[in-house]
Parts: sequence; C-alpha cells; structure tokens
Amino acid sequence: MTSSLSALKRSNNLDTLMGELSKVAEPQKQSNSYQDDRFWKPELDKSGNGYAVFRFLPAVSGEDLPWARLWSHAFQGPGGWLIENSLTTINKKCPISESNSLLWNSGVEADKEIARKRKRKLSYYANILIVSDPKHPENEGQVKLYKFGKKIFDKITEAMKPEFEDETPINPFDFWEGANFKLKIRKVDGYWNYDKSEFEPVSRVKPTDEEIDKLWKSQYALKPFIDPSNFKSYDELKEKLNKTLTGQRSTESVEDIDLPPVSNDIPTSSYNSVEKVESSNESDDLSYFSKLAEDDS
Repeated sequence: MTSSLSALKRSNNLDTLMGELSKVAEPQKQSNSYQDDRFWKPELDKSGNGYAVFRFLPAVSGEDLPWARLWSHAFQGPGGWLIENSLTTINKKCPISESNSLLWNSGVEADKEIARKRKRKLSYYANILIVSDPKHPENEGQVKLYKFGKKIFDKITEAMKPEFEDETPINPFDFWEGANFKLKIRKVDGYWNYDKSEFEPVSRVKPTDEEIDKLWKSQYALKPFIDPSNFKSYDELKEKLNKTLTGQRSTESVEDIDLPPVSNDIPTSSYNSVEKVESSNESDDLSYFSKLAEDDS
C-alpha cells in the first residue's frame, strides 16, 4: 500500500500494472444515484461529436490499482427490471451469468438472442483530472470519477503494451511520466465510437511535487465500488432473477418498480461466442437505462 507521494513515485511503475492486465481479461456496487457530482460524463456537441482532454490518475493512498472493474446486469422482464452487480466481479458464481450460459449453449438461436439481451455489462472506474472540457469548462482543473468501458480500457492497454516495436510503453496513470488522454467521440451507426481517441506525448501532470501531492490527496477511493457488501448473495440474485423473468413478486420495493423500456441490443453480427457476449459493454451512464445502447466505451 502506498501512503506517501515518494512511495508512490517508487511503486507506481508500469511493470506492476502490466501484471494486472492479464487479470482484466478474466471474469465489480453500481450506484443508484444518477446525480453523483463526483462523476464526469462526456457530452456530444450539436454536430454529434464529443471532445475532452483529461489525465488518468494513479491509485489513491491505501489502494493498489488506479482502476476498479465492475460487472453488472441490466435487463427487463415480465417482473420489471433487474439491475444488479454481478458476483463474477468478486470471483464468485452468479446465477444470472449461469442462466445466460445455459441459454447460449442450448444451440437454439432464439435462446442466444435472449442471452445477448441479458449479457453482463463491463465498467471501469478511475480518477481523472479534467484538462479541457469544451462543453463544461467549469470542470477544468477538477478531479472527477470517470466510468468507462472496454473500448477506453483497450486504449489504456495499448499505451502500456504497444503493438509495434517503435512505440514506447507508458504508464498512463503516472503523475510524472504519464500522458493526457484526448477523448474523441463520434456517432457511428448510432453508437458512440472512440477509435480516434489517443494519448498525448508524455508529460508531468503538475509543475511541482507539492501540487501533485495536493492533487493526489483530492482523489476518490475506488475500492467501495467492488466491496463485497455491495453485492447480493447468490440466493438473493437467483430470487431476483426469478421475479424478473416470471413476474411473480412477493413484495414490491422501489427497486422493483418498472422502468421505461429501452433498447439495449447490440447488433447480432458483433457476437460469435459467449465470451464476446459477456465482454461487450455499454458503459457511459449519462442516463444508465436510456444510454445503454448508445455508449459502448
């Protein structure tokens, strides 16, 4: 655990994070507050494009990783919406994922289509420093939480482990030898596309270590997102799944109230294996339910 800036400078190395990348490919609490001011969300301009510059920040004091990874489910059935964190996030069996696997392996195309609609959503959480936000310049210079998906994480991975020999690996989360990230969003076939996003050349995040230390102390803890207390038990999830699929509910609470229907399908051509179904992600949550299909970050 890092508890001082000098210790962070020694421990925040690329090799350590590279060791974690292999775990990311393997099979994290979704906040029910959609007005959380700690979070920053990109917005599109009138032309349908989005642009911002920010810096990914290292792990906070007392934590080992600069990101938290969360799997979740969000789909609607006769019994209303099921919106829950997946136990696979904390390496436990999840009845919802098990149900999807059975459907996918049935050999029936209609079952596969159901599995696609009920697939897990993959999200990452990280601290960022807003460098430029043309839509909301009041955010510039602030530390925010950023929720993003596989497409953005792939950009991070590519920076840490470049494909070509003439490219130098960098640690995007490093205060001193990291790099600002230029987020570029386009609409492609109705979905948010991030292909043109890229890292700038390596630079210090702040001129002095005193400023960096102040920045570091202003970051948010990420571990709460994947704390086991934020996940329902296997039996609780199984009961919730049954209620959602059958419409049979013994009691009704706020979380059971039906929400407006949304389209969260991904074109079937995008999938040719259950792994792709489970790994695909629509993660920007400007409005979590209505934006599931729009943002595949």
